[in-house]
Amino acid sequence: MTTFPTSIGTSDADSIRLLGQDLAADLMGQVGFGELAFWLVARRRPTPSEVRVFEAVLVALADHGFTPTAIAARLTYLSAPESLQGALAAGLLGGGSRFLGVTEDCGRFLADTLAGVDGPLPTDDAGWDALALTAVGAARAERRFVPGLGHPVHKVQDPRTPVLISIADEEKLRGPHLRLFEAIGRVHPRVLGRTLPLNGAGVCGAALADLGLPVDLLRGFALLARAAGLLGHLAEERRNPIGMDVYLTVDRNATYTPDPA
Repeated sequence: MTTFPTSIGTSDADSIRLLGQDLAADLMGQVGFGELAFWLVARRRPTPSEVRVFEAVLVALADHGFTPTAIAARLTYLSAPESLQGALAAGLLGGGSRFLGVTEDCGRFLADTLAGVDGPLPTDDAGWDALALTAVGAARAERRFVPGLGHPVHKVQDPRTPVLISIADEEKLRGPHLRLFEAIGRVHPRVLGRTLPLNGAGVCGAALADLGLPVDLLRGFALLARAAGLLGHLAEERRNPIGMDVYLTVDRNATYTPDPA
């Protein structure tokens, strides 16, 4: 029998091996889904502290409440052939291109800034503030957004941000990406001229980067979390259809403006 083993695992007639473990005997009922997802990507088993922070990120990103993503998924579920598949695709693609892209963009912005540091990283708030001030100033000069700032609902503080920072601190995983992200929160008003909250998608990107997970995959983790929220929205649509009402309310109150370009 021809076999095609992978670095993740193999299957034969009697067993399924995943990450060097027997899936049925060693993993099922013993390993949580968040731990398994981390393990599959990092190819090492996370510590309990890493699992706690990682699963806190998944919970933080699981639900975005009243968003176009949820509306699109609900409408697709009601109207399209193979509606469940289409609804999940609509929700994931919409979330990936807008809301959940912030997780990757923020992680990349922080990682690129840290990679550009010549010498040791800062050891106190003053040093982190100076680095953040340089990074935000450079972004402003290049007319680029600083990812992770601002939220359409939580105008003063995103409730997820301080909680995730606190959890990372308790688990001794408050690393350079989170330190820099916090510093950006402190100094950006001096450059941008207004105060914006550090949003949950951004702090999740910082936390994932501090866990050593590849920046290129941060959007994937956000999509993984969002899938749970989408399933919840679709289950709610089955119990109490509201997608069309929400859409009509938003559409009738929208003000459309021409593209300035």
